[in-house]
Amino acid sequence: MAIQAQKVAKTIGLSLKSTLVLLIVLVGVFKLVEAQGGVAGRLPKDEVGALREIATQLGKDDWNFRVDPCLNESSWFTAEADYSSKPALYNNSLICNCSFPSAAGTVCHVVSLFLKGQNLSGELPKSLVKLPFLQKLDLTRNYLSGTIPSEWASANLTVLSISVNKLSGPIPSSLGSMTTLVYLSLETNLFSGSVPRELGNLVHLENLILSANNLTGELPLALTNLKKLTELRISSNSFTGKIPDFFHSWKNLQKLEIQASGLYGPIPSSISVLSNLTELRISDLHGEGSKFPLLSNMRGMKRLMLRSCNLSGTIPANISQMPELQILDLSFNRLEGNVPDFKDLAKMEYMFLTSNLLTGAIPKWVLDRDPRDQLDLSYNKFSESSVGPTCRETLNVFESSLGRDNSNTAACQKNIRCTKDRYSVHINCGGKAITSGNIKYEEDLDPAGPAKFVLGSENWGISSSGQFWDINRTSNVYIANNVSTLRMNSSELYTSARLSPLSLTYYVRCLANGNYRVTLSFAEIVFRENRSFYSLGRRIFDVYIQEKPVLMDFDIENAAQGVDKSVSRTYKAVVSNKILQIRFHWAGKGTTAAPKRGTYGPLISAISVESDFSPPMKVEIFIVIGAVVSVLFLILMILGILWWKGCIGGRISRDKELRGLDLQTGFFTYR
Repeated sequence: MAIQAQKVAKTIGLSLKSTLVLLIVLVGVFKLVEAQGGVAGRLPKDEVGALREIATQLGKDDWNFRVDPCLNESSWFTAEADYSSKPALYNNSLICNCSFPSAAGTVCHVVSLFLKGQNLSGELPKSLVKLPFLQKLDLTRNYLSGTIPSEWASANLTVLSISVNKLSGPIPSSLGSMTTLVYLSLETNLFSGSVPRELGNLVHLENLILSANNLTGELPLALTNLKKLTELRISSNSFTGKIPDFFHSWKNLQKLEIQASGLYGPIPSSISVLSNLTELRISDLHGEGSKFPLLSNMRGMKRLMLRSCNLSGTIPANISQMPELQILDLSFNRLEGNVPDFKDLAKMEYMFLTSNLLTGAIPKWVLDRDPRDQLDLSYNKFSESSVGPTCRETLNVFESSLGRDNSNTAACQKNIRCTKDRYSVHINCGGKAITSGNIKYEEDLDPAGPAKFVLGSENWGISSSGQFWDINRTSNVYIANNVSTLRMNSSELYTSARLSPLSLTYYVRCLANGNYRVTLSFAEIVFRENRSFYSLGRRIFDVYIQEKPVLMDFDIENAAQGVDKSVSRTYKAVVSNKILQIRFHWAGKGTTAAPKRGTYGPLISAISVESDFSPPMKVEIFIVIGAVVSVLFLILMILGILWWKGCIGGRISRDKELRGLDLQTGFFTYR
């Protein structure tokens, strides 16, 4: 560097003193470049070699090893501006720290590796441990298989995310040796077996995310050692036993998610100690019910879901003391009594009290709520007079006044009357009106929404309930459109489909009483069938006809043996009060983050309803037939009389014919 400075000084004619000043400046510049990951502090050869091995094991073939990996060249680092439109899906960044001291000055080391949304199809690299300074590893949304290498036990990671891959096998107990971990996410994979008790050794862990796997057994008691936990998500698994009473050990929890985990209720009363909770999601519990848990200490709560938890009793009024509450979901329980006064919850945008036993009048604060707020009171037992004469698009009061045993719509939905009995209905769910074969399918294009009842025609409508969590979505996401060319028969039926994040009811009115065939047509048009993370989603939902289960844990892709393939199911249904209900329900199972967050819930392409009996002939047809028969009978009778009297054919012609026979006969009358 000194020689370079002397050459520069000689070129521009500087004195010795000025040369020294220039040397100091150049040293400072090179030091600055080093600190920012520039050329001065190169990555050691052993780490470059480790990266070559890691690339081979991951199946990553676009790293440019002709340049220093720490130079932020495009193959090694994607600037935020290049992926800011989809930051959650894509990231390709290797980050170095070039301020480590060495004999030659400073040296670079790899400290973070983010390879998100790369569709890498290899395995988790055993050579990762050859990057001794690596602290953060994020391989979310790839197509990696295999399991977690035992070699990783010696890694010094603080952040490990391998979510949305196809990793399988048990979670290795060696993972408990990575005691530096602060964040661990294994979400949306195929891990099986029980949670190893060795995870209790991760005493610095703050985030533990195990959702959407095939984990079984009971949660180990050793997890009570994780006293720094701020986030725990264990949804969509097959755990056994009751919800463990571990909450006294997790007082720092801010987010707790236990949806369709396989665990049994009731919710332990000790949950009340979690005063720092901002998000609580518990749903689809097995076993006995329970009273509403005590949540009065959770004044910072923003999102509260206690759905399908077999809760009974009344809704506690102290929920009104959660000033930050944005979403309240207490649907599909056995809650009764009146709705408390929540008018002071100014930040509440969504409230779902769907399918409970709530009575009394619908509160005035609900009817007067900002129309931008989505409120669902469907399937309850409120007094009919309190619903009001006018329906609001963001207030779903479908079957809110007479309970589920009576299928009359609310007062504001009774202005459309049945003009005649129907014997068939065909609906292109989420699509335009089309003709397929000799069947005409009606259009179903309303965007629907989180809390909306839609009348598709005079004889059918839909009740849409539920909000897609974890994302910000507009109303048009309740209809899915295909992303590739469809080649099945009647493909126009499957180019779009109706979606629901929770519950979707098709309500068919004006049917003549009797037996019907209900055909449901499905096709998975969102997930892909390729070696990418777009193929890793698992859509699982239930179907009820007349509130009787006909499909449980239904997976379209499995049933059709692939995506973009149609599959139909036909069922018998009895209509006794001129009404047929077909309900699609998401019970928390399957994935919610593949290919991206908010991808889940029922998907239906078309519905056909046909009577099993012949419709009666119309009165007009009987009148026409009777008139025609009468006229024909009258004409025949007149012709017969005329023929009898000889007015048809004539006597003269017959006399001539007889004479021509040259017989000894004559023509005479009976007289």
